[in-house]
Amino acid sequence: MQVSAPDEVPAPPPPAGSPWLIFTATAAVIFAGLLLYSQTLAFAWDEGFHLLAAQLIKAGQRPYLDFCFPQTPLNAYINAACMRLFGESWRPTHVLAAFWVIAAAFLAGGYILQRFPVARWRLPAALAVLVMVAMNSEVVMFGPIGQAYAICLFLCVAAFRFAILAVDRRGPHWALAAGLMAGTAAASSLLSAAAAPVLLLWILIQNRAGNRWLKAVALGIGAAIPFTPVLLLYLQSPKLVLFNIIQYQTMYRAAKWSGATGQDISVLTSWIDSAQGLMLVLLGLSGIWYIVRRSGWEHPFRAEFYLAFWMALGMAAELATAHPTFERYFLIVVPFAAILAAAGLYAASQAMGFTGRPKIPAAILILLVTLGLGKAIFEDRDSYSWGDCEKIAREVDRVTTPHGRVWADELFYFLTHRVPPDGMEFSYAHELDMPPAQAAEFHILPVTYIHDQVRAGIYQTVAACYESDETDKIALAELFRHHTEIRDCNVYWGFNNDRP
Repeated sequence: MQVSAPDEVPAPPPPAGSPWLIFTATAAVIFAGLLLYSQTLAFAWDEGFHLLAAQLIKAGQRPYLDFCFPQTPLNAYINAACMRLFGESWRPTHVLAAFWVIAAAFLAGGYILQRFPVARWRLPAALAVLVMVAMNSEVVMFGPIGQAYAICLFLCVAAFRFAILAVDRRGPHWALAAGLMAGTAAASSLLSAAAAPVLLLWILIQNRAGNRWLKAVALGIGAAIPFTPVLLLYLQSPKLVLFNIIQYQTMYRAAKWSGATGQDISVLTSWIDSAQGLMLVLLGLSGIWYIVRRSGWEHPFRAEFYLAFWMALGMAAELATAHPTFERYFLIVVPFAAILAAAGLYAASQAMGFTGRPKIPAAILILLVTLGLGKAIFEDRDSYSWGDCEKIAREVDRVTTPHGRVWADELFYFLTHRVPPDGMEFSYAHELDMPPAQAAEFHILPVTYIHDQVRAGIYQTVAACYESDETDKIALAELFRHHTEIRDCNVYWGFNNDRP
C-alpha cells in the first residue's frame, strides 16, 4: 500500500482569504479580456444560422416545424431570450457566451483550489487550470460566440462538480442537479451528449452514501427535463424532429463532403502541431499516470480525477465520431484535460525538483499558454469579423427594397432583420439530395431550385461570399446589372431582364 508523502497529505480547504482573492481577481482580468475579444474579433461563419434561428424563435417560429435547424434547440431559445431583453444583435449573445467561458474556467480552477491534495500547490495549480481553460486558443476563438460551445463548456464542468458532491451525500438532489446540468448541455448541443452517461456510471460505482439507484434515477430525470421543448415539438411533428436531430446528422451531414475522412484525420492529429494542445495532452496523460501509479492519494481524491479522465475520454470519443469533425468541437474537453494536467504539472515538477516551489512551473505553463493564445489571435487577425459582415449587410439593405427577396448566408438575414424565404434558413441543407416534396416538407430548398429562381428574377439581390460554393455554379455577373465587392463578398443587384 502506498503512503502519501508529507506534502501530499490532504489539507482542509483554504480560507476565503488571499488564495480565493487572487484566484478571483485573475479570473476577472481574464474575463475582461474575453469580453473585449467577444465584442471585436470573435466571429464564426456558422454563428449565422444559430443567431437566425434565435431571431426566428423570438418572432414566434418553431425550430424543425417552421424551419430547418439540425441542432438541439436550447441554446437558440436562450439566445432568443437574450435578444428579447437586449435587442436583436450579436453583441449581447457574445457577452453571455464570454460569461459561460469564464464561469467554466472558474469552476475547473476552483475545483483544484478546493480539492487538490497537495495544499501548497492549490493556488498555483488552480491559476494554471484557470488559464489553460479560459486562454486556450480554441476556447477563446469559438467560446464567446453565438453557438453552443460556451454554454456546454460551463454546464459540463458544473455537472462534474455536482456529481462529486452527489456521491458523499445521502439525498438524491445533487445527482438531480448533475443530471440537469448535463442534460441542459446536451439539449444545447448533442456534442456534449456523452457527459450524462459518464456521470451516471461514475456515481453508481463511486457512491459512498445513500441509495445509488435512487441517485441514478434522479440523474436520469434531471437529464431528461431540459429536453421538454424537444418533446413538445416531437408531439406536434415526430417526423420533422427526428429528421433534424437524428437523420440529418447520421445520414445527410457528410453526404456532400468528399473530403470528410481526410478532415477527420487532420483534426484528430492536429494537437501534435499545437503547442497548447500538445502540452495539454502530455500533461493530462502524465497526470493520470501519476495519480494511478505513484500519487498514493486517498481513494476519494483519486476517484474525482478519474472522473475528469473519463469525462475527457468519453466526450472526446463521441466528438471523434462526428463526420466530419472539427478542432473546435473538442474545446468542451479542455476543462477536464486541464484538471488532469494540474496533476501532470505537479508530477513533472516533482521529477525536476520543483515540488517545493510550485510558482515557478505554474508561471512557466501560464506563460506558454498565453504566448500560444497571442500567436493564434495574431495569425487570425485578417479573418472575417462581425464588423465586415455589417458593412456587407448595410450594402444589401441599400440596394434592396424593404420587401425584396435576398439570397445570402444566414447571418445577413439576421443582420438585415429580413425573414428568409422558406428553406433558406440553413444553407448547408441546400446540397441535400432528396425528392422535392420531401425537401419542402423539411423546409429545405435545393440549390438547383434556388438557381432556377435566380434566373427567373425572384431574388432582387444576391450576396455571394467566399464561404459559399453554391453561387459559383451560376453566372451571377450576367444575371445582374450591378455588382460591388466588400472583402471577399460580392453583392449583385438589378436583375438584367434584357440579357440574351
